[in-house]
Amino acid sequence: MSRPGGVQGARGAVKLGVPTLTAMVVGSMVGAGVFSLPATFAQETGVLGALIAWVIAGLGMLMLALAFQALAVRRPQLDAGVYAYAKAGFGELIGFFSAFGYWASACVGNVTYWVLIMSTLGAVIPALGAGDTLLSFALSSVGLWVFFLLVRRGVREAAAVNRIVTVAKLVPILVAIVLALSVLDPAVFAANLLGGTDTGGLFEQVQGTMLITVFVFLGVEGASVYSRHARRRADVGRATVLGFLAVFSVFASVTIVSFGVMPADDLAALRQPSLAGVLEAAVGPWGAVLVSAGLIVSVLGAYLAWTLMAAEVVFVAAKDGDMPRFLARANDRDVPVGALLSSTVLAQAVLVVAMFAVDAFDFALNLTSALALVPFLFAAGYLLRIGISPDAASDDRRTRRRDLVIGALATVYVLFLLVGAGWSYLLVSLIVQVPAVALFLVARHQRGRRLLTPAEWVILGMAAAGAVVGVVGIAAGWIVL
Repeated sequence: MSRPGGVQGARGAVKLGVPTLTAMVVGSMVGAGVFSLPATFAQETGVLGALIAWVIAGLGMLMLALAFQALAVRRPQLDAGVYAYAKAGFGELIGFFSAFGYWASACVGNVTYWVLIMSTLGAVIPALGAGDTLLSFALSSVGLWVFFLLVRRGVREAAAVNRIVTVAKLVPILVAIVLALSVLDPAVFAANLLGGTDTGGLFEQVQGTMLITVFVFLGVEGASVYSRHARRRADVGRATVLGFLAVFSVFASVTIVSFGVMPADDLAALRQPSLAGVLEAAVGPWGAVLVSAGLIVSVLGAYLAWTLMAAEVVFVAAKDGDMPRFLARANDRDVPVGALLSSTVLAQAVLVVAMFAVDAFDFALNLTSALALVPFLFAAGYLLRIGISPDAASDDRRTRRRDLVIGALATVYVLFLLVGAGWSYLLVSLIVQVPAVALFLVARHQRGRRLLTPAEWVILGMAAAGAVVGVVGIAAGWIVL
């Protein structure tokens, strides 16, 4: 029987349509970041620099979204996006690194959501502190396992909740944009054109905002990750592009209209979530309350979307033989319970570690950043490889040229981000990923295969060398988490 946004297939298999897949993209991208954009941008740039940064980031991420769209159509047999594309393009060990890195990034990122929720509530309940007290740890742990039980009930149910929460989280953001526009002062907007007193030249301004735009766009691959549940593989591409365009317009609007409400120096000094301060300046205290409530709903929705995606990636990797078999276990509601349980346990472990970090939120956020970009690089690189060396008889010249252009632009953009982020991000990710190769070896052993091929030994050796450098860097103090 068909349902809005999804259908129930045979043997409990869930089939999702464009609305639900689009909600997965929007739900995973719209989290806490959008609420911090006004101050974060004002600290680096003004209206002109913000416009340039959003144009560059928009075009770059659009290329990445189009790459996922093209791959969904060109390679419909590949499930779970970032993992499958890395494996198909660059081998099983690279596929494992991509799957594990993406999974770990999602799980660690989920911890930032709970820390942020507790920190936000800490303004009212001092016992919650900055999300790093014993009470906040206990409440966050309860939240982790409540969501585990929710998702365990069924993918369709969880996806339906995500659609509702996605709408609920967008309402206060859109209201904030409209209210800010209604009080926009042209004189203030013009004065903020080149930024505040502490911003540098235009090039430095744009450079300082580029990584900000990247991290708020993480999740653009949401529909691709859930591709095995799509009613039609073409829906994956449509949902990816639709979700990206919707979120891009919201993010850019929040940033730009804020410059018309108050001077850039005042914007830069706002405490996070800075959108609350903007709306309070626009309409009074009730505006801050609206944004704070919207932030909590938004973060919970993003947490749900990322929980679904984290479990899905390792489940498909386990089904393909690149992860241990216990991660391939699913219940009668098509929920990957083994992967879901492992994701929750990992998030719980990171939450414990974050309790002892100097800044719990920054610790989790930095670790998420260290793991997130490399899987994108392999996905974009796979489309580039298809464009250069097509391996399908149906490939025509026009399609190959399009794949080549999109793949090249998406690859260059991700490389640009990695270089901009610095080598420390890559080295820290290797510290996490190299020990995890034990899971890959267990999976190979379970299937009676050679543990590693000669080429894979070389790849592992290079990764291990990078991990050692990363450990030395942390110990010496030139890599700071």
